[in-house]
Amino acid sequence: MLARDVISAGPLVLRAPTEADLGAIAETCGDPVTARFLPLLPEPYDVDDARAYLKLARAKWDDGGAEFAVTEDGRYAGSVGVRPPDRWGVTEIGYLMAPWARGRGVATTAVRAVTEWLIDQGVRRVELQAEVENTASLRVACKAGFHEEGRRRDAKLLRDGRAADLVVFARLDRDSGAPVEPYLPLFEGGELSDGVVRLTPLAPSDAADYHRVMNEPSVQAFSVSPGTSPEEDERRCRYTMYWWVTGQRIELAVRDAADGAFAGHLQLMQVSPVIGQAMIGYSLAPGFRGRGFMTRAVRLLVDWAFARTPLHRVVAGTDAVNRASHAVLERAGFVRECVHAQLLPRQDGSRADDVSWVRVRPS
Repeated sequence: MLARDVISAGPLVLRAPTEADLGAIAETCGDPVTARFLPLLPEPYDVDDARAYLKLARAKWDDGGAEFAVTEDGRYAGSVGVRPPDRWGVTEIGYLMAPWARGRGVATTAVRAVTEWLIDQGVRRVELQAEVENTASLRVACKAGFHEEGRRRDAKLLRDGRAADLVVFARLDRDSGAPVEPYLPLFEGGELSDGVVRLTPLAPSDAADYHRVMNEPSVQAFSVSPGTSPEEDERRCRYTMYWWVTGQRIELAVRDAADGAFAGHLQLMQVSPVIGQAMIGYSLAPGFRGRGFMTRAVRLLVDWAFARTPLHRVVAGTDAVNRASHAVLERAGFVRECVHAQLLPRQDGSRADDVSWVRVRPS
């Protein structure tokens, strides 16, 4: 049984929700962002639904769990709920934030405070799950000192019937609780641009264009992977921010800065913090070739990587006969490093030599 405490965390006070919170709870739970990521909430959500929530909150306390209203200067700012700890001292935490409290660190402060309160009461392990597309929640988990442990595939059904993955995080009582700093920080302003090309995170709205480029014959000729379906490529686009926030890779749309048209795909992958190395890969739509777009895009990304991440080496691998790709890398400041004999499988069953390229952090 958890103690019925009030928690103070800097400017925040966490307490049991009350009738005075009903209007703010209804407004928060009726918000489109809340509705998107909490598909079990009634839609539309009104004060009667909020009143029913208060009954559930009281029952949760009675059952050994906890349900806090997060308040800032006396105003409701969100909720944090805790499942009753099991016999092994394991529990799960969940949260939602009011629209007026987002983007200011309120969720991180509240989640951290409740987690430390739980550990102080003998809880050994606190779990947290976030939908793979919920970038804000993924970032809160990392900032609150939780470590990613994997994904539960298709563990959640959305309002439209689509299945979504849940990312599992946990914090143990022996963990330091220090924020898990991103190895790959997000772009300031959300994109990179030199005025000719723009690099933006690959998004579900790019799925059709991405599929078209990646399955174009001249791209497939040098691909080591078989063609993919539109459904597979849409799913891939939904993982972009999860991969980025957790430091696994960066997936970008290359756009014409003049009109925003999708010109190609650029990725930073195989990220190895231990040796400070990552690999780039890229593909450009035929209609944008011969204009220096990919050279600009590669240069933008690698310059950013050396300025904003600990990476020391960025490498690339190319089919030995892919002269256009060689030229992109040479113009972007890469040098030829070595040749791996018969490394790359081709679609016809043969194998091609791989020419390896590298750019090293400037001294």
